[in-house]
Amino acid sequence: MRKLLIYLMFVMSTSVFASDVQWAKDFHAGIKQAKEQNKPVLFVSSRHTCKYCVILDETTFKDKRVIKALNKDFVSIISYSDEKDYTPEILWRPGTPAIWFLMPSSEPMYEPLMGAVDAENFLKALAIVKQEFDKSKGSGK
Repeated sequence: MRKLLIYLMFVMSTSVFASDVQWAKDFHAGIKQAKEQNKPVLFVSSRHTCKYCVILDETTFKDKRVIKALNKDFVSIISYSDEKDYTPEILWRPGTPAIWFLMPSSEPMYEPLMGAVDAENFLKALAIVKQEFDKSKGSGK
């Protein structure tokens, strides 16, 4: 029994302090999860061959503070156009990365941030989005 308890504590601690952004399997699974958990969505339209997408992935999305905030308060979805991942037409932009914040209904909260946003500015954006989302929950929107 004690081994089971230790194992469960380990599993719980690694999921809370995950070292990577917990990306949803795909757009539809992410939206379903956001509805179930009543969380805002981070949706990133990306390409593996895009210089600024790679910079975003290797810097901002590796920052421990960003990872913690995203895994705690958001459902994160990434769509790679070069893998032909699904992106709703309304969210398609010719440039990448396009960083969207969505309601659980998949409705955009704002226009997308474009480009490789550094961790400090990304954290500021996350705080604004979270505050606006929490305010809209309270007003019944």
